[in-house]
Amino acid sequence: MVGTGGPVATFSVWDYVVFVGAILLAAGIGLFQAIRSRKETSSAEFLLGGRQMTAVPVAMSLTASFMSGITVIGTPTEAYRFGTAFWLFGFSYAIMSAITAEIFVPLFYRLGITSAYEYLEMRFSRPIRIIGTSMYIVQTVLYTGLVVYAPALALNQITGLDLWGVLVATGAVCIVYCTLGGLKAVIWTDVLQMVIMLTGFVAVIARGAVLQGGLTKIWEDAGQGGRLEAFDFDPDPLKRHSFWTIIVGGSVMWVSIYSINQSQVQRYISCKTLRHAKMSLYVNMVGLWVTVSLAMFTGLTMYSIYKNCDPFTNGDINTYDQMLPYLVMDILADYPGIPGLFVAAAYSGTLSTVSSSINALVAVTVEDFILPVYKNLTEKQVYWMNMGLSVFFGAVCIGMAGVASVMGDVLQAALSIFGMISGPLLGLYLLGMLFRTSNSIGGLVGMILGLVLTLWVGIGGQVYPQTSEKTNPLKVSTAGCNSTLGQNYTTTAPWTSAVTLTSQADVRPPLADSWYSLSYLYLSLLGTLITIVCGLLVSMITGGCKQEQRSPDLFVKMSDLICFSCCSKSEASDVTEKAAADFHLKADDSAFKDFDPMSKNVENSTKL
Repeated sequence: MVGTGGPVATFSVWDYVVFVGAILLAAGIGLFQAIRSRKETSSAEFLLGGRQMTAVPVAMSLTASFMSGITVIGTPTEAYRFGTAFWLFGFSYAIMSAITAEIFVPLFYRLGITSAYEYLEMRFSRPIRIIGTSMYIVQTVLYTGLVVYAPALALNQITGLDLWGVLVATGAVCIVYCTLGGLKAVIWTDVLQMVIMLTGFVAVIARGAVLQGGLTKIWEDAGQGGRLEAFDFDPDPLKRHSFWTIIVGGSVMWVSIYSINQSQVQRYISCKTLRHAKMSLYVNMVGLWVTVSLAMFTGLTMYSIYKNCDPFTNGDINTYDQMLPYLVMDILADYPGIPGLFVAAAYSGTLSTVSSSINALVAVTVEDFILPVYKNLTEKQVYWMNMGLSVFFGAVCIGMAGVASVMGDVLQAALSIFGMISGPLLGLYLLGMLFRTSNSIGGLVGMILGLVLTLWVGIGGQVYPQTSEKTNPLKVSTAGCNSTLGQNYTTTAPWTSAVTLTSQADVRPPLADSWYSLSYLYLSLLGTLITIVCGLLVSMITGGCKQEQRSPDLFVKMSDLICFSCCSKSEASDVTEKAAADFHLKADDSAFKDFDPMSKNVENSTKL
């Protein structure tokens, strides 16, 4: 009987057919884009889709990029264990979309850059650009390893396929369509994968509603189990999820992910006009709302079914991250092909993220490390170099999945990685964009201090996780289970169980319950604030205002903050923005002074 524990069915032939079909369709899109664009072998075509993409596919790709297999696997489990507080991220998505669309997009679009880190050299210095790019590469490789590991664990749970075999297959498919099709293939494949991912959620919710007697019953069960208490206004910064940690810390974290992460910047600067680029972020916001809502309701459906028999406590699964695959095989095994659709959904999220990461890693490596040194390479040579690097980074990301297996809760671990590294980087960008007095010495010192602090807190938090008083896991029961406690029917494999780094940490140091227990959502905010404050102080001490005149195009302008009310101006400037793609800024260039008549006012208002 469903929801009473014990072993569940495994994949049928039709499940394999549906799953493999979805994956081959994704790879087919890459091949199609490669054949379609075979005459356009320029680096700009490969990395930026020729800057001719429109808002809707880019928006769906933006959503799919970070709504990965971790979202499919981790978010429903979050709702099952901790309730619906995660739903408040809808507010964070709205704040993030507005800040990114109105501040960062116009600046990057105006400069016509390929790598987001080109800005750091324009504004500060070459060494800072190299450090920023290196931080991004480390962050992305770590995160991508985690993204590959999560659905591989799920697939291993319900199919019995070898875990390493699944990981290598994932990387191979991504490498194929990244290498052959470039950014256009990545974006159009993301659109397909977004549809598959949402369909998988809907299938689980619909079947759960039938079994439980309707969506109303699911909602009532969630309320009785304490899963609907989302608004916790406790200001304690050590609390894992509260209204303030999600709205304040979560917003800064998502701004750091969307505004300066190369995977995202590369997408919205591939749009044909600035209006399309801004619109893609607002459409993406709606996509994020839909995705997180379906994921949360899937988690509530899971609780309604297992409220009297928790599979983890009962020993049916090895880690909570296997909850959703277990549910799928428990309730959908009677419908051939549907479990295959769900696994394709989890897998699609992974493919979209890994392909985005590979394409972005190639872009920053070529633009920031190779082209500045080898300036005489032909377009053909650069194109083949792009393809070779796609294969290399795909292999590296597969290797990093082994590291991911010891990082515990996949959802929190993934967001912690962004907090630790993206926070200081966001602080550096804001320091350069908003404060003309800041210089390269201040920026470098501020970023290093911010990075050291966030790494100290973040790694400490992984070694000494928060106690249950701060994480507030909700009660689960095994009163309705048929099988004996402790029996384990799951497929086992090397490192299947997500072992945390806490096995030796029996003795907790004094900092473990204070400094190390800071909510992971505040890591990004901490890094951003430390970088800005320290960067400004060091800049003023080292004579920041005496530096040479900088182009006004390197700073945020008042005209950037108007979304659609000045459409005619936006359209008129699109040609200028497009032409900036291969343009190197000079401080005394009169073209820039003519471009923005308000630059003197802006300069006065932002100078300390």
